[in-house]
Amino acid sequence: MKKIRKIQQGLSLVTAIFLLVVLASLGAVMMTFFTAQEQSSTLDILGSRAYQAARAGIEWGAYQVLQNGGACAASTVVPLAGTLSGFTVTVTCISTAYSDVSTSSGTVTMYSLSSVATRGTVGQPDYVERQISATLSN
Repeated sequence: MKKIRKIQQGLSLVTAIFLLVVLASLGAVMMTFFTAQEQSSTLDILGSRAYQAARAGIEWGAYQVLQNGGACAASTVVPLAGTLSGFTVTVTCISTAYSDVSTSSGTVTMYSLSSVATRGTVGQPDYVERQISATLSN
């Protein structure tokens, strides 16, 4: 009987070490999943903000075209404030005149606007970019 008891005493130590290793591994895997989920959520929010910044650039460009009598700047960096202040928004405008006999002036000018909102550095995990295009005519 004494021999069985000695074998059992060593078994509880091995079991305790095994459980500690398994629980530590499970905790490390859970932390990895949590970190990946948090980064994904952050990028989703940044993507939504980039879309709104690009949309603000299109609206700014349309306002400039309509208020300045059809003046269309080739490329402009739009200043933003608030939660969109970290984004760089570049608005590009190209105007093209077409002849149209159905109008009183005989020509229609088409404005092609493109807005690109970026944040971060290309190749980095926090980089985000959104692009929107619109066409206006008068």
